[in-house]
Amino acid sequence: MEANELNKSSEERTNLNTGNQSGNTEQTTEQQSPEEVKNSGQEDQTPKREENKSENQPEEVSGADGQESETTKLENSEEPEKKLPQENLYPEEMDYTSLSREQLIEKFKDNLNKYPVSNIKTHAEAIRLIFENKTKEEEVAAKQKFIESGEPEESFDPQPDFLQKDFAGLFAEYRNKRDEERLSQENEKEKNLKDKYEVIEGIKDLINRQESLNDTFQEFRTLQQKWRDIGPVPQNKLHDLWETFHLHVENFYNYIKINNELRDLDLKKNYESKLALCEKAETLLLEPSPVKAFKTLQKYHDQWREIGPVPRDKKDELWDRFKAATSKINQRQHEHFESLKNQLHKNLEAKIELCEKAEALLQQEITSPREWENKSKQLIDLQQIWKTIGFAPKKDNNLVYDRFRKACDEFFNRKRDFFKNYKDEQQNNLQLKTELCIQAEAMKESNDWKKTTEEYIRIQKKWKEIGPVPRKQSDAIWKRFREACDYFFNRKSKFFNNIDAEQDENLNKKEAIIKELQDFELQDDSEKCFAVLQDFQRRWSEVGFVPIKDKDRINQDFRNLINQKFDHLNLDEVNKNLQKFRNKLENWKSNDQFNEKIGQERNKIMLKLKQLESDIVLWENNIGFFTKSKNSEALVRDFKHKIENGKRNIELLNKKLDLIDEML
Repeated sequence: MEANELNKSSEERTNLNTGNQSGNTEQTTEQQSPEEVKNSGQEDQTPKREENKSENQPEEVSGADGQESETTKLENSEEPEKKLPQENLYPEEMDYTSLSREQLIEKFKDNLNKYPVSNIKTHAEAIRLIFENKTKEEEVAAKQKFIESGEPEESFDPQPDFLQKDFAGLFAEYRNKRDEERLSQENEKEKNLKDKYEVIEGIKDLINRQESLNDTFQEFRTLQQKWRDIGPVPQNKLHDLWETFHLHVENFYNYIKINNELRDLDLKKNYESKLALCEKAETLLLEPSPVKAFKTLQKYHDQWREIGPVPRDKKDELWDRFKAATSKINQRQHEHFESLKNQLHKNLEAKIELCEKAEALLQQEITSPREWENKSKQLIDLQQIWKTIGFAPKKDNNLVYDRFRKACDEFFNRKRDFFKNYKDEQQNNLQLKTELCIQAEAMKESNDWKKTTEEYIRIQKKWKEIGPVPRKQSDAIWKRFREACDYFFNRKSKFFNNIDAEQDENLNKKEAIIKELQDFELQDDSEKCFAVLQDFQRRWSEVGFVPIKDKDRINQDFRNLINQKFDHLNLDEVNKNLQKFRNKLENWKSNDQFNEKIGQERNKIMLKLKQLESDIVLWENNIGFFTKSKNSEALVRDFKHKIENGKRNIELLNKKLDLIDEML
């Protein structure tokens, strides 16, 4: 029976200590994902690492071949756990952007005094970045205020910043503590490595003892507990250390052939310890902070790995339970950092949009102080929104901040340059508006209503195009200009209020002329009738303006009627055309666009004259050519006829030009 029990115990011990079953299995599973472990059938697992994708995300376990990551090794140190409760090891997450520089210094100092320096890294960096940004903003604001007070920019001398000096000293203290901690940790790891090899030597020495199995096993248990109590060792020595430890533990079990009852008790104690770890891991599912739960789970996995084997019939059930809790915690941590990653990208998109809006303000042409103030308010609103947005991804955070800061600085630099030149421009505008006042006052007694009105409209338009004047002179110069304009337009209004009755009378006179022309019957004496019709035209021209609503109708009636009379006279076509042309010019004369129309008509006549002269030269050359040919009499006659008609048309066109000159 003793032999069977010894064989059985040896087999169970082999399951505990061989790398195929538990020792190396627990190390190897550290590098597997929850999904991989789920299908692997192996016993242990350490939570899967996530890539460090945000500045607040902790480093994770590498786990390759049972090796621990630097973060895991630091967290396995027993001393910090003894000094502080777990919930007090890390500063509370908060938004530092709402704090003033004084508050940031106090918060930094508080973190440095309360927490391990390795646990405040992300907080220290966040506080440093925000403090530097706020310092820069205050310096820019002080410089802007100095310039706006009228002082030249080159005279600006920043005042000593004692807060900046205090913060620099505090940050230097943080770095010194961080370096001291790292050096201390490395020294501690080397000491731990030496202590663990001493434990291994102690296990090796147990093989040569002649004491009872119970005493030897109790000493072995003491050495195991001493092994667990020793802290982390250098990463590059970890794998060899564990291999050596497992080898000598296996040798110890093989040598002493521990009895079956003691083995069962050991398996039971291991079972209870691992069951407690399962319960603790499941409790972590209720932890509000996924990061904190993940880090605590690393410690549980270290403890799980150091606990010996459990009864064979409980091994898979126990591991599946622990693995299930591990997978859920890993998933929570993964989802947490995915959420952080998504939020960081959303923050980046929001900040890029603010950059684009700030840059769009730079593209706008701003020409007045009011516009500058409105645009400045818009930019300040963008800056306030910026402060409410959290961090962007680490690789983009400084870049997008520099882009936004550059747009803001350029905007306020342009604003400063604008107001620097604004006073000189206002004085120049005052001079220009004074000259317009002089012009307006010089024309206010004019009776040339149309031309003077056009001139007033021109200088009023020019007044609007001139920029602002100094505020002290603004009301006075405007009042002077307005009085001159009002004086003229009041006179014009009074004049035209009295002219309506005169225009009605002129309409009656022109209607009487039309009636008289309708009743006039042509006689055989064409020259006498021609003279009478010319007299009708003269009398019509002498009558003044008629109401605007009747102007086109009355002029068209007269023109049609007198053209009809001229057509019935026994006159040559030249005179008829001239009279009709005169009548058309007379009709235009009452039109507001007389000068424009008569100018266009003159240009048309000049073009026709040039064309006719060119055609006559061509026809005459053709006659010279065809006279040398036989049977060309008909062509020559045709060209001569064209030449005669062309000359008559040239004469008519010249006479029309004379009429135009008379009208002008």
